[in-house]
Amino acid sequence: MSYELKQEDISGFVSFIGAETKHKGDELQFKLCPYCNGGRNKDQYTFSMNERTGLFNCARGTCGRKGHFIQLCRDFDFHLDLDNERKYTEFPQPEKRIVPIESAYAYLESRCISRKTAERYQVTAFKDRPNVMWFPFFDEDKRLVFAKFRRMDFKKGVSKGSKEWQQAGGKPILFGMTECEDFDTLVITEGQLDSMSVAEAGIKNAVSVPSGKNNFQWIANCMNWIRKFTTVVVFGDLENGKMSLLDEITKKFPNRIRAVRKQDYLGEKDANAILQKFGVEAVRDCVNNAVSLNAECVKSLADVSSPNLNELQRIETGIYELDEALNGGIVLGQVCLLSGKRGDGKSTLMSQMAADAIQQGYGVFIYSAELPDYHFKAWMNTQVAGEENLVGKQNKYGTMSYYVQDDVQKKIDKWYSGKAFIFDNAYTDEHPDEEVKLIDVIEQTIKQNGVQLICVDNLMTAMESVRSQNELYMAQGKFVGQLKKLAIKYKVAVILIAHPRKTGKDDDHDFDSDDVAGSADITNKVDIVLNYSRPKREQAYQRQLTLEKNRLYGILLKGENAIPMYYNAKTKQITGARTLPKRYGWQDDPVRVDDIDVPF
Repeated sequence: MSYELKQEDISGFVSFIGAETKHKGDELQFKLCPYCNGGRNKDQYTFSMNERTGLFNCARGTCGRKGHFIQLCRDFDFHLDLDNERKYTEFPQPEKRIVPIESAYAYLESRCISRKTAERYQVTAFKDRPNVMWFPFFDEDKRLVFAKFRRMDFKKGVSKGSKEWQQAGGKPILFGMTECEDFDTLVITEGQLDSMSVAEAGIKNAVSVPSGKNNFQWIANCMNWIRKFTTVVVFGDLENGKMSLLDEITKKFPNRIRAVRKQDYLGEKDANAILQKFGVEAVRDCVNNAVSLNAECVKSLADVSSPNLNELQRIETGIYELDEALNGGIVLGQVCLLSGKRGDGKSTLMSQMAADAIQQGYGVFIYSAELPDYHFKAWMNTQVAGEENLVGKQNKYGTMSYYVQDDVQKKIDKWYSGKAFIFDNAYTDEHPDEEVKLIDVIEQTIKQNGVQLICVDNLMTAMESVRSQNELYMAQGKFVGQLKKLAIKYKVAVILIAHPRKTGKDDDHDFDSDDVAGSADITNKVDIVLNYSRPKREQAYQRQLTLEKNRLYGILLKGENAIPMYYNAKTKQITGARTLPKRYGWQDDPVRVDDIDVPF
C-alpha cells in the first residue's frame, strides 16, 4: 500500500519542527519557510502546503523549494510509518538483566563510574573480546532495539580503525530510557559515559544520544516519549565555546529547555571529564544550575540592577518649573521631543538648554540643518553673553540689533572649547556623492568627544531621502528608535525638535502628543514630550511650555498648569516665572592675587 496523507502526521510534523502556521482553505501556511527561514528579511508566509494533496512550495525566488510532504519529513528527520520505509532489525532479547563482566567494571571504574551504575545501565563487554564495551539501548517498553560498541584500549592517533561503532540495523533511540524514573526533568548528554556520569552523581533521568551530535534520526523515534517530560536539560559536549546538541534540541523539542552554563564545565569538555577531575558535586552543580534558554534579549528581572531613580544622573534644562516636574532634569538615557509651531522659538529654547548643559560641565553635539553653523553660534553666544555684554546697533530702518564684541567672544569660545560640537552642513554640500548618515555621525561624536547631550533640529531634516509619505513615517520611527538606543547605550540625553502636524483644528485647541507631525511611533518611543508655543489668548507672559509626556515620573504640566515663559528679545534668553536671568561660566574669571586683601 502507498502512503495516505494523515492530518495527525501533518500536525505531528508542525509540532516537531516548532513551526507557527495558519490555515487558508486547503492550504497550511507556515510563518517562516522551514528551508530558507524567510531569508535575510525574514519574509513571512511564503511557504504553504496543501493539506489535501501534500504538495508544498516556497514562493521566495531565492528558495523555491517544492515537493511532497514525504520529502519534507525526510529532509527534517521526521519519521513517517511508510510501507517502503526502512524496517529496523529485530534484535534477540535478553532473557534476564545483563550483568557486566570484570573488564567492563574495571574500565568504567577507571572513568569514576561505579559498579552499581554499570549494572543499572547493563553495560558489559564480550568475553572473547574483553576490550570491546557493549552499550545496550532499551526502548520505553524495555525492548533491546539498538546497540553500540566502544574500544576500551583505543588511543587517538595510534590505534587503527574506529573507537566506536553501532550494530547494523538497529533503531536509533536514547541510551538509558528504561532507567528514567519519572517525567519531570530529562538530562540529555552526547556520550554514554556522560549520561552514566550524570547518573553516578545521583541525577535521575540521564540519557545520551546514540550517534553523536550530527545524527538526529533518534528524535523522530523518541519524540512521543520525550513529550512526556516537563523539562529537558541539555548537557552536550562543550567545544570552542559552543555546546553540541543544543541548537537542534531547542529547535525541535516542545519541552522547556535548559542548558548547562559554560562556566560550570570548569574548563572541561563533557560530564565524564568533569566527574573524573572534580567529582560528583561538580556534575550535580552542572545540572542544578542549568539555565532556561530565553532569547538573548531576555533576562531575569531579579538580575536587573536596581538604581535609585532619584539619584540617576541628569542634565538640568535650566527651567525651574520643568526641572521640578522631571525631578531634576532630563535623565541620561532619555529622549526629549520638543514641538511647537514654526517661529515660536523651539530652536532658541533648545540652544539655551544646550548652553545650560555646558554650564553644568556636559559636552553637547548640535545638528541644525536649517541654520548655518555661524548663525547658530551667534544665536547661542547672544544667550550666553548676558545683557551687559551685548552691544546694540541701529540700522537705517530704526531696527535695533545686538552682537557680542570680539573680546567677549574669545572668552566664550574658550569656555565651550572641547565641550560644544556642531554638524558641518557645508560638508554635505562639498561632498554630494558621499553618503553621510546622521545617526553614525552622532555615535562617533559621542565616542570620540564624550558628549552627553545630543540636540537635533529637526526630525524632518534629519531624514534621508524618501519616496513616499509611508516611507517617511517608517524612516522617522526608525531614526527616533536609533536615537533611543544610542541614549541608553552611551548614557546620553537627546533633545529632538519636531514640528506639529497640520491638524485642521481650531488654533485654540490644546496641544497633545498626537499633534506631533509624523508617525505616532515617534511620541511612543520618546520619554518626554514638550510643546513650546505662544499663548492662545492675551497673557502677561509671552510664551508657554507644556509637559505632555513624562515617562519616568508621570507629572504633566498642561492646560492651567502650563509653565508661563518669558522671552528677552535682546538676549534671546527664555526664562520661567521662577527662573533668574542666566549667567554663564565664561564670566567667572579666576580671582587674581592682587584682588585679595591680606589678612594680616
